[in-house]
Amino acid sequence: MKPRHFLTLFDLSATELRQVLRRAQELKDQLRRGEIHTPLRHKTMAMIFEKSSTRTRVSFEAGMAQLGGSSLFLSPRDTHLDRGEPVEDTARVMSRMVDVIVIRANAHETVERFASNSRAPVINALTDRYHPCQLLADIQTWIEHRGPVAGKTAAWVGDGNNVCHSWMEAAVQFDFNLAVATPKGYKPDAKLLKACATHVTLMHDPKKAVAGAEVVVTDTWASMGQEKEKAKRAKAFKGFTVTAKLMQLARPDALFMHCLPAYRGHEVTSEVLDGPQSVVWDEAENRLHAQKALLEFLLTK
Repeated sequence: MKPRHFLTLFDLSATELRQVLRRAQELKDQLRRGEIHTPLRHKTMAMIFEKSSTRTRVSFEAGMAQLGGSSLFLSPRDTHLDRGEPVEDTARVMSRMVDVIVIRANAHETVERFASNSRAPVINALTDRYHPCQLLADIQTWIEHRGPVAGKTAAWVGDGNNVCHSWMEAAVQFDFNLAVATPKGYKPDAKLLKACATHVTLMHDPKKAVAGAEVVVTDTWASMGQEKEKAKRAKAFKGFTVTAKLMQLARPDALFMHCLPAYRGHEVTSEVLDGPQSVVWDEAENRLHAQKALLEFLLTK
């Protein structure tokens, strides 16, 4: 039987995604009660990371340990990928030795090629195109604080980047409306915009996007690998900082989200990030619970 992979939110059905998030909340409650749940005993997770990570690495490793399994972490210098071994060959070998492979890659194509040749489930832990694991945690957090999200409205303010792409897919899969506000020249992928057109609206005015929103989301203006563009982007994104004044245009009970790390005074002010509408710490914690549910879903079916 072919393994199930999780490279984008479209790799699971809407029903399966809701199932994973219900399970994530159950696992969170279970952990807080101090109950031990180890369905992945004798299972091994390999992690291949081409980029640095804090939340993703810690949440996956801690999650696998809590589920009874073990994990291996491999940086580029720990594999022959950095020495020219084809991705396909690495996938064929590793997937005969471990039960699930989590990859953080520079190019989304790398993860796709790996999954196409893997006997084990492959999970996208961030690429230049998507960050689906982040969205599992984000939607779990939204549901946890405000209940079902279908028919509701979220606003994305900032770069049309990988996290934005996954928010767009989430809008379709969880049936909510997403207003995306980016500077001109920094909009999301055109093909994906077309595919998500029933639920996503693109604009270039943050105020218009945030008006009446129930969730306001942003991310760093310069993602990993774009450090040399920081000064250029700072100019282009002038007016796109999420401030308390901008949040006032959203619903009074609107939530603020950010996948972190955050750069205070740039994409968001400290007043908002550390304020009462911010749920960023719950959002970060839920990476652990959502990914545990995902691992359980992929490895125990």
